[in-house]
Amino acid sequence: MAVPGSSEKMLKKAQGFAADQVFLDLEDAVAAVAKPAARGTVVEALNHGDWTGKTRVVRINDADTEWAHEDVLQVVRGAGANLDCIMLPKVERVAHIHWLDVLLTQVEREAGLPVGGIGIEAQIEGPAGLSEIEAIAAATPRTEALIFGPGDFMAAMKMPALTIGAPGSSGFDPFDTVLMTIAMTARKYGLQAIDGPFALIKDLDGYRASAERAAAYGYDGKWVLHPGQIDTANDVFAPSQQMYDKAEMIIDAYDHYSSAAGGGLGAVMLGDEMIDEASRKLALVTAERGRLLNMPRTTRFEPAS
Repeated sequence: MAVPGSSEKMLKKAQGFAADQVFLDLEDAVAAVAKPAARGTVVEALNHGDWTGKTRVVRINDADTEWAHEDVLQVVRGAGANLDCIMLPKVERVAHIHWLDVLLTQVEREAGLPVGGIGIEAQIEGPAGLSEIEAIAAATPRTEALIFGPGDFMAAMKMPALTIGAPGSSGFDPFDTVLMTIAMTARKYGLQAIDGPFALIKDLDGYRASAERAAAYGYDGKWVLHPGQIDTANDVFAPSQQMYDKAEMIIDAYDHYSSAAGGGLGAVMLGDEMIDEASRKLALVTAERGRLLNMPRTTRFEPAS
């Protein structure tokens, strides 16, 4: 969930939201005149807030701005022990990641923090960044996620749209190639793929459709800008009970039938569906998500007697 770093009220409220990650924003959600003061507000919130169960992230200003360097220095010096990741927006070239990686190492050493302990989340927000995405993904072991930033991407591509995350209803989706490229690169390098915001806060059907599109590409999650979007996001990116049960059933059935006791079979029928090793790999994706959420099983596999 995105939280303006200049708003003490929102920073306090966000601690109680059912979000997996909260990022405290020093970039777009904070006016230029408020950025210096917002750093102190963010440090205070990280050090004294209760962020139990949430990944704690700060989005700094982009590397080409006059604020980025001081953002890192003040936030890491002030609250590095209570910070999981720095989110870097508008990553247009691999040099941006190298800059942040080196600076984090310097400040971690200065502050006596474990070197490499603070991760990096990279926002891909323009065609230049997308064209260098492989180098960006592989630049440092610190990188944990690639994030699609639709607003700036739409502007950079001169798309005829006015709402962030909603490119229009022209009959095709201009984000398809971008979403797939980011997802493929993330998977290749073992990173998370995260979709960006949908700015029509009250349009939960539109948000759901946008989230389902990202989930279909294998994304791990999607930003929420408002608490009203959280339940929808959690619903979309968690497996249904039926899907979770089926996934565990496929795994159990294949493990049994491919074993010596089950006949050493490589492909078998489970109900009306043929399953094989590829089915097991697909099932693991859903099963692992369900296990992370501590979902109960409501069915069990029983070998035919």
